[in-house]
Amino acid sequence: MRGHLSTFNAMRSEVSRQLESISERVVRVERELEYLENKMPAQYDIEMEEALLEQQIKAAELDQLKRRAKIKVENDCKVALSQIKSLKIVKKIGDNAGSWFKDPSDGSAKVYVLSGIRNDTLLEFVSLQSFSERITVPPVKVVQLPFSWQGTGHVVYNGFLYYHKADTPNQILKFDLSNGTVVDSILLPGAGLIPVYSLNTNTYLDMAVDELGLWVIYADPQYGGNLVLTKLDKGSLAVDYIWDTQCKSHDAEGAFIICGTLYVVYNTRYGGRSTVQCLYDIHDTIHSAESPVVFFPKRYTSHSSIHYDPEDKQLYAWDDGYQTIYKVETNFSDRVTDE
Repeated sequence: MRGHLSTFNAMRSEVSRQLESISERVVRVERELEYLENKMPAQYDIEMEEALLEQQIKAAELDQLKRRAKIKVENDCKVALSQIKSLKIVKKIGDNAGSWFKDPSDGSAKVYVLSGIRNDTLLEFVSLQSFSERITVPPVKVVQLPFSWQGTGHVVYNGFLYYHKADTPNQILKFDLSNGTVVDSILLPGAGLIPVYSLNTNTYLDMAVDELGLWVIYADPQYGGNLVLTKLDKGSLAVDYIWDTQCKSHDAEGAFIICGTLYVVYNTRYGGRSTVQCLYDIHDTIHSAESPVVFFPKRYTSHSSIHYDPEDKQLYAWDDGYQTIYKVETNFSDRVTDE
């Protein structure tokens, strides 16, 4: 028995030494893990760093676009607005708010009507004369869109309808009128956060067409609510250029573009005589401070949309439910463009 006890005591001492060694190893491993945890960032830190990096990339891309905005735009023109000469009330159909316009493509005479601030039905007329008649012959074509629109800032260009998709802050759809399908779309960075004009609170993106192509106007709350002018490629919908303007969205009811110059129309919340009080020229040759206020013909009301047609040099406005045409007078500016 004494011999066995001596053997057990020796074994117990050996086990005890092994346990102490294991305990020291565990403590060392815990210290190493603690060291590594202190050195490695937490998951939320990684997510924050990734979000910050993504934000910095987007900011760099926008800065690059703004620097590129100084590049000469193709198909340049040297025409500036002189005055709005006269108005013609063509018709009164649809809701109090809406938009109507022609396709300014060469050889196109069709007229398009989008009544209301949210709908999925587009009316197509073969000509302005057909639209103005009490009974349309041939009958109007009704185009059912796959998605509803929002606001009144839509355009038709080269047979495609460009419109703001409802229930999205900044998605623009390109709809092929010939086959009735959506062929492209874009999420416009930084757009759709606030209404583009404070007097038209349902419009967050206002598209326009002029002699230089396709545009989008929106308001940027981080820029004091001033308007931002964006040039889009009509084919791919890619953003070509971005300009920050000094024109405010407050008390604005609409805007239009002629030869790369943005003209912003202001009014009162109760309706009044509309005036162009701010402009922004991408060529930096025409300045608001040097340009007189341009008055619309005497008619105390409000516009829910104003679209310039570069083909017939007229404004197509939706004026308290009346479809109105304004003739504009232009003159040649003293722009000097790079060759």
